[in-house]
Amino acid sequence: MTIKDAQPTVSPTAKIPIRRIAFVGNYLPAKCGIATFTADLTESLAVRYPDITFLVLPTSDPNVGRYPERVRFVIEKDDVASYKQAAYFLNMNHIDLVCLQHEYGIFGGPSGRHILALLKELHMPIITTFHTILDKPIKEQEKIFREIVRTSDRLVVMTRRDLGIVKDRHKLSREKINLIPHGIPDVPFIDPNFYKDQIGVEGKYVLLTFGLLSANKGIENVIKALPAIIEKHPQVVYIVLGATHPNVLRAEGDTYRESLVALADKLQVTEHVLFHDRFVSLDKLIEYISTADIYITPYNHKEQSVSGTLAYAVGLGKAVISTPYWHAEELLAEGRGILVPFKDPGAIAKQVLFLLDNEVKRHTLRKRAYLKTRVMTWDESARKYMGSFSHSLESRRIHPRPARNVGDLTLVTGEMPTLKMRHLQRLTDDTGLLQHAIHAIPHYAHGYSIDDNARGLITAIYLEDIDDYKPLSYELASRYLAFISYALNPKTNRFRNILSFERKWQDEGNSEDAHGRALWSLGLVVGRSRIRSLRDMAEELFQRGLPVAQRFKSPRACAFILLSVHEYLKRFSGDQRAIAVRKKLVNHLVDAHKKYSTTDWPWFEDYLTYCNAKLPHALLVCSPSLGDDRITQLGLDTLDWLISVQTSDEGYFIPIGSEGFYRRGETRARFDQQPIEAYTTLAACIEAYHITGENKWYKESQKIFNWFLGLNDLRLSLYNPRTGGCHDGLHPDRINMNQGAESTLAFLMSWLEINAVQEIAAPVGDILDAEPMPSGAIANST
Repeated sequence: MTIKDAQPTVSPTAKIPIRRIAFVGNYLPAKCGIATFTADLTESLAVRYPDITFLVLPTSDPNVGRYPERVRFVIEKDDVASYKQAAYFLNMNHIDLVCLQHEYGIFGGPSGRHILALLKELHMPIITTFHTILDKPIKEQEKIFREIVRTSDRLVVMTRRDLGIVKDRHKLSREKINLIPHGIPDVPFIDPNFYKDQIGVEGKYVLLTFGLLSANKGIENVIKALPAIIEKHPQVVYIVLGATHPNVLRAEGDTYRESLVALADKLQVTEHVLFHDRFVSLDKLIEYISTADIYITPYNHKEQSVSGTLAYAVGLGKAVISTPYWHAEELLAEGRGILVPFKDPGAIAKQVLFLLDNEVKRHTLRKRAYLKTRVMTWDESARKYMGSFSHSLESRRIHPRPARNVGDLTLVTGEMPTLKMRHLQRLTDDTGLLQHAIHAIPHYAHGYSIDDNARGLITAIYLEDIDDYKPLSYELASRYLAFISYALNPKTNRFRNILSFERKWQDEGNSEDAHGRALWSLGLVVGRSRIRSLRDMAEELFQRGLPVAQRFKSPRACAFILLSVHEYLKRFSGDQRAIAVRKKLVNHLVDAHKKYSTTDWPWFEDYLTYCNAKLPHALLVCSPSLGDDRITQLGLDTLDWLISVQTSDEGYFIPIGSEGFYRRGETRARFDQQPIEAYTTLAACIEAYHITGENKWYKESQKIFNWFLGLNDLRLSLYNPRTGGCHDGLHPDRINMNQGAESTLAFLMSWLEINAVQEIAAPVGDILDAEPMPSGAIANST
């Protein structure tokens, strides 16, 4: 990975871009209210936010032959393994967040319990919309509900009643809950007669009920009211629009509809009751609702949190008569509709006649309903949902959620992870070290960088101290050193950085930091390698690259060069040019600190970006030779401050995030957390331990090493013991599954640094004793 020499340009307070959103819940052409809701919401979001990809994962429905393209994965409703597969699918497809449409009956298992198997595996934020909030749930339902609440980042309810129940019963902060009413189509306020001829009811007064038929709908009570209504207004027709609910049809057949037909025949109102047994499109549904002079929801039971049919009717400006179930009580308040008792045909007849006889009252209800619901259009719903989505992502970035409960953390004692070089070998070819990987597979498209080959060379030299890896050390070192030699631009004596896979240089050597990092590796070879041929070649390249470097201004480049000169002088302690460069660049860092440092910002720049700890590290390695205790103290003080900035309230390591970094006076970016920052800080702490002998610096290095193993914001291991690689970073909701060269080298160099000092600082095997870490975290990284 290559990071250009630049100041941070992205503010950590900027909105996080949302690219992919997944909905879990039923979807058209499935015949149910949630399927319609999900389709309406996703399509409205897609229109309003065309740059975002929206996909849907419904549960299987035997009545659906083929889903539209937006449906990417169908969950087998009664197979819990399918829910886990769906979670894996979402995690692997870089979904930014998931919006769950929850209703107990649409998921498998007792009370829909299988959905929990999906939720607990997801890495990204979860926003749950509750379509049913039960007043008296059974024990299993309450348990599932509480687990969904705990797992979800935000909750969406559709009524004030539901908001109160969720907030009060579960003692939740109002900040976690969004009240977003059921959406409605945005259509003009039109006269009911406009569409009547299209469905064959011109010249009639139209009463309408629509929705999937089941016995609790109470339609029989409207039919029983019809004789009294027709006696005074014989031109009334009652349209019952909707297919029988598929679940009811499978269990009972069409017995409820047949009973309604029989009742109409018995009361001799058959000609006035029109059964339209179909599930209609949205456009056709709008036509039907528009024809209604009076819309009726005669449901038999109070316990209905939300009625999409009622929302649509009110939103289209209908005069509504309804029984007082929960949603109706709220939506029809303040004179927006008329409520009648449950199962009371006489009351229904009375209010229908009242509205038919009072046109002014009827139109007053219509106007009040229409005007009140303009804030409920699907476009408004889409806007509000996107606000909730953005808030969830922002919240995750500032307050990350561990992938497992704190209760899962235990003290782990034992040996360090086994050193494995096979992934580094996999990334190395005849040219050098490839920059990137897709998962653990080398990714050729981005070619090679001198940054990674320099780190690779340092790692290879460290391996000379481990007997089992000496042959591999020479093989890797010679490969990486050859790359660095080829990178030197003979015209400028600057090291070029990026080489394409086709072996074409992509730059002429413009990066001070890349040049400094290359020199660091060369100096280390000169100072430490036991192999003469490697030292001689590195020394020649070092001599060619050093003169231009003394003019550099980048603090990090200066720090890399100081580390390089420090290593080089171990072999050639009398080299006056190197000594002069060391003095000049140390003074440059000291002057930078004087220029930018304040009491609350004791640093060398106005910002913290990447490899920050290399600056105090460089001062620490040079200070003994300079014989200036002030330089030592400056290195220790600035490193101590940097550690404090990168330590969580709970005491674990949190490197400066690369999405915005940290500028003085602004909020620091918490993500994305990069392994290279962990390594550079760890190495500086070990140097501080060598200089001072203070155990606190060794403990800091332990804490940072454990960041790789799971002692981090998400309690996930970035080191992958199966591949020997290290994941490319920690996002607010997941680890980056790619295992590139920079991250893998950061872990290997950290391991080698810790291993080298461990016998001095602590007994072998105690590295993990410093802090609690997740039990089994490493296994979970795969």
